[in-house]
Amino acid sequence: MLKKFSLLVILTLLNGCVESMALLGPAASGAGSGKIIQSATSSAVSLSIKTKTGKSPSQHALAYIEKHNPEKKKDKCLEFIESTNTEACAAIKKNINSTKKKLADVKNSIFSKSKIEDLAKKSGLIQR
Repeated sequence: MLKKFSLLVILTLLNGCVESMALLGPAASGAGSGKIIQSATSSAVSLSIKTKTGKSPSQHALAYIEKHNPEKKKDKCLEFIESTNTEACAAIKKNINSTKKKLADVKNSIFSKSKIEDLAKKSGLIQR
């Protein structure tokens, strides 16, 4: 009986020691799943970006959002989830739409009818 009671008291007192594992989260999960190299590389890259530019990667992401979405418009990332209205999604969608437009312009200039006919004439497919 005394043994069980002392074990219960020790478990209760040492229960707070587990909280220190929260500070070792990335290292503990990296070692446990075999991704210690990935977590070390990620930390090293983040540190080198911070020392070279003076901004962390998340600060670079926020600067990108402010540059591409100055009016702070919010947009849905996923249409079927209502709680995804973010400024980042609006900036990314705006960038995607401008890139699609540029690609369409390039495609139209490359595959214009006159250029195709000129290429066909040069290759001998169409007689002059």
